Amino acid sequence: MRKIALLITGFLIFSGSIVSGAELLIRESMVMQSRILKQEVSFSVCLPAEYFQETKSYPVVYLLHGLGDDETSWLEYGRISQYAGESAESGETDPMIFVMPEAFRTYYVNDFKGSFLYQDMFVNELVPAIDSLFRTIADKRHRAVMGYSMGGFGAMILHLKHPDVFGTSVPLSMSVRTDEQYMTEDASGWDDQWGRLFGAPGSKGADRLTDDYRSNSPFYIFPAMPAEKKAELNIYMVNGDEEQTLCRSNEELHILMQKSGINHEYRVVDGGHSFRVWCAALPGALRFINDAFRGNPYRGERTTQTPATPLPANQIISVNINNEPVTAIVPVDYLSSDRKYPVLYFTGSLSETEKATIGAGVNQQIEENRACPMLLVFLPLTDTASFRLFIPQLEEKLRIRPGYRFRSIAGYRETGSDALALAIKSYRFSSCWISDAFFNNENMIGLLNETNKEALKRMTIFIEAPDKGNWADANGKAHIVLREMDVQHEYRVREGSGGFNWLMQGLPEATGIISTRFHR
Repeated sequence: MRKIALLITGFLIFSGSIVSGAELLIRESMVMQSRILKQEVSFSVCLPAEYFQETKSYPVVYLLHGLGDDETSWLEYGRISQYAGESAESGETDPMIFVMPEAFRTYYVNDFKGSFLYQDMFVNELVPAIDSLFRTIADKRHRAVMGYSMGGFGAMILHLKHPDVFGTSVPLSMSVRTDEQYMTEDASGWDDQWGRLFGAPGSKGADRLTDDYRSNSPFYIFPAMPAEKKAELNIYMVNGDEEQTLCRSNEELHILMQKSGINHEYRVVDGGHSFRVWCAALPGALRFINDAFRGNPYRGERTTQTPATPLPANQIISVNINNEPVTAIVPVDYLSSDRKYPVLYFTGSLSETEKATIGAGVNQQIEENRACPMLLVFLPLTDTASFRLFIPQLEEKLRIRPGYRFRSIAGYRETGSDALALAIKSYRFSSCWISDAFFNNENMIGLLNETNKEALKRMTIFIEAPDKGNWADANGKAHIVLREMDVQHEYRVREGSGGFNWLMQGLPEATGIISTRFHR
């Protein structure tokens, strides 16, 4: 008790707003005197709107900043007060307290020398101080850690090292390295960023893999974790598809977590290492945290998609090509015009009902002006030779606008890899949409190495995968291959296990990307 009392006394000396009793809901750059660090530590706080009108206690989310930022960054760039306020006001989440501590360049760990024990300060000084100064629910279930970049690493490692303190973790664009990346990173950056934290500055290769590094790497912690400890973890990870180094490390960590039996949520969204990604992640992350605070299973992402109007029969036509019946779905104005249209060729085992459902979904996007009018043609094949024979005949029988720019191809499940191979080899498409598919990545690498890279630049590849699907390994590594070979592509990981309903949930974004490529 005396330790906490001394801590709070020191805290009040530096926190004028607490002493004055002013009812401030947002308090920026308050200061705590840390005995462990022998210096001041700044932090900001965002309180619920009704905090001073009620006497109830609240759960706490610790928001961790990235390298080079500080305790004000979540307020200024992350706009957490607006996001949290809107979420609570709408009833989407319960009111929460948000605490944003200054972390310097610590990665939220204790350094190997024991000279700057930041994690000890966080757990043993900051958390008790917050619980004493504010009306918090002071148990692990009602504490979460969320952070971006360096703070993403902190959110993960604090949850893994102190699950008795922090019950939920939300790493965003987590700054983490695989062993290979860690061993080969340029010395000028590695010494300052990692060597000073985990030891062996000035070293190279395997000499960098110190005991401190291993004890703080999720790649080592997860496989060694007992099953009962794994069951206690509660993790929601988000990464941007335009990341560089973190593309590989986050994908490989997700794959490892799946193989290690770590139940978690994983999303890949549009964007790179920026607040555009981290702010876009907040609605789902706050839902996940709120469900954990309530002790409930995660209710999933919020969806607002309305069912499409059933497709009129006159928009479904059948043409015969080389004695093969081909189903085509035409735009609503096809029968009242003589114009030509871009075309999306669709492959995969689909029933006639599923084809009509896809057509209705595309119709809806066209009606809402989210996509341009286009034809859908459901192909019975994906091999290059046959397709080259089909194109002239299809363009003659259907009013398809000629030229690669106005062609797209989609591969669903078992035909995804073949559709991608056809797109890479033929140079006949402006985009290729692959959904819930397995990839043979060795074959893909061979194809890419044989391809005219300049010609490939005129096509966008869009790959989407379910975070709990059967082929997370293959999809994640396909993204890594395309990223490292500098092939233009979009990559998404969405909630779910795959299947037709999951495909339909991704249809609006896919048709938007395809439509943009038609008109590039």
